[in-house]
Amino acid sequence: MRSYVKRVKQKAEKLSKEQVLSLLEDVVDENENLFSVLESLSTGLLIIDDDYRLLRYNTIAESWLPFSERLEDILGTENAIWEYVEDEDVSNFLRNCMEKNTTNCSEDFSTVTSGGSVRFLTVTISPLITEGELNGKVILVRDITEKKNQDILLHRMENLANLTNLAAGMAHEIKNPLGAISIHIQLIQKALAKARENDDKLPAPKFVEDHIDIVNEEIDHLNKLVMDFLLAVRPVKAQLQLKEPDKLVENLVSFFKPEFNREGIEVIFKSSESGKRILLDEKLFRDVIMNISQNSLAAIKSKYIGDRIGAKFCISNSVRENKFIITIADNGCGMSEETLAKIFEPYYTTKANGTGLGMTMVYKIIKEFSGEIIVDSKEGEGTAFTITFPIPQKDTKLLTSESR
Repeated sequence: MRSYVKRVKQKAEKLSKEQVLSLLEDVVDENENLFSVLESLSTGLLIIDDDYRLLRYNTIAESWLPFSERLEDILGTENAIWEYVEDEDVSNFLRNCMEKNTTNCSEDFSTVTSGGSVRFLTVTISPLITEGELNGKVILVRDITEKKNQDILLHRMENLANLTNLAAGMAHEIKNPLGAISIHIQLIQKALAKARENDDKLPAPKFVEDHIDIVNEEIDHLNKLVMDFLLAVRPVKAQLQLKEPDKLVENLVSFFKPEFNREGIEVIFKSSESGKRILLDEKLFRDVIMNISQNSLAAIKSKYIGDRIGAKFCISNSVRENKFIITIADNGCGMSEETLAKIFEPYYTTKANGTGLGMTMVYKIIKEFSGEIIVDSKEGEGTAFTITFPIPQKDTKLLTSESR
């Protein structure tokens, strides 16, 4: 059809009125067909010129991206499309691409709908090619929420496999308190039976009370074990969104740095300065960093008793091979090989008042973020945690307006 229109255009002056009208009808039909194709796409589409002014769009793009005005009203205006995008991250991405004149670039974003649910989108900018020449750009918007949710579900299913170890640890932990309760109740029963044989003469003062106190202590212990167990097995309700970990870690370091400084510990933070974003839950991410940091604080204080000259705590961020890496290191007392081998096991702790579930929860949360964590430690020298998160993959697609 396109080549036919070109040939007709060259002979337009020789066409009759009827032929011109027939040609216009064909053009209108083709235009309607193209419009129908655009509206049938499962991908949002925004066609823009080199100055990012909107030329054409389909309805799904308007439903997936939040705009301050209707796209119909934006058509023909002199303003760039990014000025109308309400999501700050998406708007900045489009503006940066325009200012740097970059194409064939893509990035993932998370947006919150009016109902409060999180939607994950991939926004791709590709060149629009007409007869081998650049003729603007195409913004593709794809909804990847279902894929992300499937990935999250898969990780949660993997976490359920660890429940067997948790249950076994719980059974072992409650065995001793139950045994103690049983023994002291038996002693009370024997004392009461003996009292009945001796004309209801009661045993020595506080004899029964002492046993009851021990029973109550063991019941409290059991209750704490059960609460900790429920905390450990409860599914992590992560509200995953794309966030910049550099900014989050920097804010956390600013929060706990005064406490470390008061203890005479030098705190060092190195940002990756990459601007990369990863999928995580901000609150749970904070729990991970704070838990490891407090363990480092305890390890440093254990080694540097009194004089803390040379005591250091370091957090370093970096990007390598589509991975965002956070390294948290201290030069504290370090860990033995036994502790290092069991650090993520539930109910294993070296602290007198520890629950043995802190590092288990750290491991669980990082897995929820599709991350990995490894630990390197030498007794008397220090410990380093290396946490690795995947950076959302970017794919590039080329859309041309040239018929094939």
